[in-house]
Amino acid sequence: MNFHREPITFVGQVNLKVQKLERSIAFYKDVIGFKVLDQTANSAIFSADGTTALLSVEQLDNIIPKQERTTGLYHFALLLPKRTDLANIVAYFTEIGLRFGSSDHLVSEALYFSDPDGNGIEIYVDRGASEWIWKNGEVAMTVDPLNFPDLLSVANQQSWKGLPAETVMGHIHLHVSDMNSTEEFYTKGLGFEVVSRFGSQALFISDGNYHHHIGLNTWNGVGAPTPPANSVGLESFTLMISSVEKKNKMITQLKEIGASVTEENGFTMVTDPSGNRIRLVAK
Repeated sequence: MNFHREPITFVGQVNLKVQKLERSIAFYKDVIGFKVLDQTANSAIFSADGTTALLSVEQLDNIIPKQERTTGLYHFALLLPKRTDLANIVAYFTEIGLRFGSSDHLVSEALYFSDPDGNGIEIYVDRGASEWIWKNGEVAMTVDPLNFPDLLSVANQQSWKGLPAETVMGHIHLHVSDMNSTEEFYTKGLGFEVVSRFGSQALFISDGNYHHHIGLNTWNGVGAPTPPANSVGLESFTLMISSVEKKNKMITQLKEIGASVTEENGFTMVTDPSGNRIRLVAK
């Protein structure tokens, strides 16, 4: 878990817009196994350890369904601490009849599904960083079938008790409209490094040689529009930055490439070229 703590810059919290708050609370509590950290009449904040916020959902008054072929969330990804945890949640999902996809990415083993509003979710476990294969500054990642017999061989007989307290927001993967301006924003502006490219359609970036803290793709189409502000989907995500000095350096870099940095409800906000909103939070 060293890739999700100081001095690394990493995704701390993802904030979503949903159509039915109570439905979302039930899903994230009963299916995923989050704890509710705080709840209001139109929002809820979720945690794995009962202290650290990882996810929030908000029901807007004029909310409309998720819009197709737009920029925004592809998935957010919850990183479990141990392979046993992934095996146990596979057994639990099978027991409750949740349909999910899966993949072996060499660096990790992952499950994929969506919440009731169509927001994409990944739950995964990393292989040890010593097993990752690097060549010319890029990490090898694939989309291979997950070996379920091998994975389930490490499951224990205990029933699923919810997300382990050590669960973190491992990464976020976004739909974007243009790869060139996106790469400039996240590398020159926010200071991330490119660690993998899938042709001209997908880019993976990280800090501190992680396999990726942020994935970016144009799979919804080059030039895909930003969704309406009142549609289901991503409201924003938070980047956790190790110091005020590092945050101020980011702000300077962002302004140098023409990005607009604003203050909103006590948060420093910046929007990428595709309309994805980011909170910059210094510890």
